[in-house]
Amino acid sequence: MGLMKLEQALHAARALVLADLAAGEVAQADIVSLVEDSIAHRRWWVEQWPEGAAYLAGLVAQDVQDALLERYGRWPLCPVCTEGGDPHALDVEPELGPDPHWVCGKTAVAVARVGALGTV
Repeated sequence: MGLMKLEQALHAARALVLADLAAGEVAQADIVSLVEDSIAHRRWWVEQWPEGAAYLAGLVAQDVQDALLERYGRWPLCPVCTEGGDPHALDVEPELGPDPHWVCGKTAVAVARVGALGTV
């Protein structure tokens, strides 16, 4: 994979995850730093496995979701299961595949593509 295609894939993944963070109004500087940390890590990863470029958006979304859980709590919260009980986060599916979506793990409802939470 050429350097230009690698950078384009990384920038696209960054933009999609930042769009979802902005949609949830959680795109503060310290949280955006988590995206940048993931991009730095995934740059090395995709350099080692160029065929994985199509999986970057889902992987970066999962990285940021995991980092947010450790520091701040669940993100993004499921908009499908709003009644009673404990709020839960959406999952990225497929875990390793192209065209990742945010999915409710309880109902198996696909809520939005990664990068499109603002349309929900």
